[in-house]
Amino acid sequence: MSSTTDPAPGLRVDDLTVGYHGVPFVRNASLHVAPGELVAVLGPNGAGKTTLLSAIGGLLATHGGSIEVAGADVTGLSAHVLARRGLRLIPEGRALFPSLTVREHLRLARSVNARERLVGMLPELTQCLDRKVGLLSGGEQQMLTIGRALISAPAVLLVDEMSLGLAPVVVQRLLPLLRHAADTSQTAVLFVEQHVSLALGAADRAYVLDRGRIVLSGSAQGLLEQRDLLTSSYLGGSSASTP
Repeated sequence: MSSTTDPAPGLRVDDLTVGYHGVPFVRNASLHVAPGELVAVLGPNGAGKTTLLSAIGGLLATHGGSIEVAGADVTGLSAHVLARRGLRLIPEGRALFPSLTVREHLRLARSVNARERLVGMLPELTQCLDRKVGLLSGGEQQMLTIGRALISAPAVLLVDEMSLGLAPVVVQRLLPLLRHAADTSQTAVLFVEQHVSLALGAADRAYVLDRGRIVLSGSAQGLLEQRDLLTSSYLGGSSASTP
């Protein structure tokens, strides 16, 4: 795991403001994720978590602030350009092709070795290689989505609501994939997660959003040890703090 005080280039966001139809929804958000670090974004429904990741990933125009990937300013670049710069975004919808099989999805990988690494990482998929993705369980689909993003060893990986619609036991199987990416590929991983305890159990650090602002941040262990403060932030009663 990376040091929580290491600001080495990975992902850096400074004073980011973004919204819809000219109305700010996320305001002056600043965060960083070092290479090899796993950082969670937490917060109540409607706090702005998806908006924040969508803006970082190039799906939404920003109203102010800056975004850096691996030390380079990428503010305002589109999602497909960011992908070439080493940033991958896994959206809520998983972005899979239901009529294609798992094997056909894997053929999109850059090399045979990459495909073999993916299957080795996710042995569950070997049982359904010839099954259409639309027939897979939600957990299997998410495994494929995450694994496909990890094949290219991105510099930065953004994961939005990985656990949406999934049971906690499935999430427990998926979170180690993000840890694996951070540890083995030195990928800077920023993920949104609704299961707070599971997220903090896997992450190095976390940021808590409330009504578009970061109201709490700190080490995952520190936040776990200050549950009252964490709970109050979800209820809108906390000011910014770093445990």
